[in-house]
Amino acid sequence: MHKIAICGCGGSGKSTVARQLGARLGLPVTHLDAVFYDEQWEPRSQDEFASAQRRLVEADCWVIDGNYATTLPIRLAAADVVIFLDIHPVVCLVGVLWRRWQHRGSDEVSRHLRGRLNWDFVRYILGYRKHMRPQVRALLDEHAAGEVVILTSRLAVQRYLGHLAPT
Repeated sequence: MHKIAICGCGGSGKSTVARQLGARLGLPVTHLDAVFYDEQWEPRSQDEFASAQRRLVEADCWVIDGNYATTLPIRLAAADVVIFLDIHPVVCLVGVLWRRWQHRGSDEVSRHLRGRLNWDFVRYILGYRKHMRPQVRALLDEHAAGEVVILTSRLAVQRYLGHLAPT
């Protein structure tokens, strides 16, 4: 396991899982929000964003977390393992609220993340399983070249991580 793509609803724990896998397996971690936004937290163009991801997946090893369904095929085709965090929307919403409280605007990234919580984002989270999950599952079926691991609870995530041997 050298190239790992992690996807799932906002608040599902993608970044936490990415950090844990990176530390446990000795792999570099990239959070796609940091790639999607420039230094002023303005979104990059779709072409720039896709090009950046193509460069990232050329590396010998990596963990990349993020959704961005329009560019998900780039990561799916290159990953030897894809982890889809299919966590219940209420748990994801609690995760978003926990992240806001935990970071409380202590740095630039936290201030950006704090600004993303609005009614549209809450509706996105609560409707993820109905609207986005079918799209993600179709992309997984069509583009995933490696193993696909679907984890449906925080406990399942911890069990999965617990079975991985450190490098």
